[in-house]
Parts: sequence; C-alpha cells; structure tokens
Amino acid sequence: MKVKISTLFLIASVTVSGLAFADADDTKWIAQCMMDNKDEGKPTEVVQKYCECMNSKMSSNETQSITQWEKSHPKEERECSATAGWK
Repeated sequence: MKVKISTLFLIASVTVSGLAFADADDTKWIAQCMMDNKDEGKPTEVVQKYCECMNSKMSSNETQSITQWEKSHPKEERECSATAGWK
C-alpha cells in the first residue's frame, strides 16, 4: 500500500510540476526516471529536478529511458546531478 501511495505521489508531483511545456512523452520519461530513482534516498524535488535535467539533454527522438541513457552519458549525468543538488 505504501508503495502505491508513493508511486501516486511521484507521478502526481511530476504532472503538477513545471512540466507545463513538456509533451506527454517527456512526462512519461520523467515519471519513469523518478520511479527508477525512488529508492536512492533523495528528496522527491531533487530526483525530479535531476530527471527533468536529464530529459532536457536527451534528443526528442531518443528511444532509451533516462536511466539507460545516463549510463552512456556520464558528462550529462554529472551536470544534472550538480544542477539538482544530488550529493
């Protein structure tokens, strides 16, 4: 039950956040990134900012998830970690 509530909270926060200009595909990728990182022990706001940053660095034609893409793009991962305050 707790996991379902946490999942709903994460998805709701992504939807309500500053993603007003993002398309549905961006929202989907960011929500998945947040789910992939939910157990990292970081505040939701930090994870969201990180995922939004990574999504913005990816091509709109990218087929990999943010989590897959970050593994082959360490420079972008470091930049977004710093931007989000992921320490």
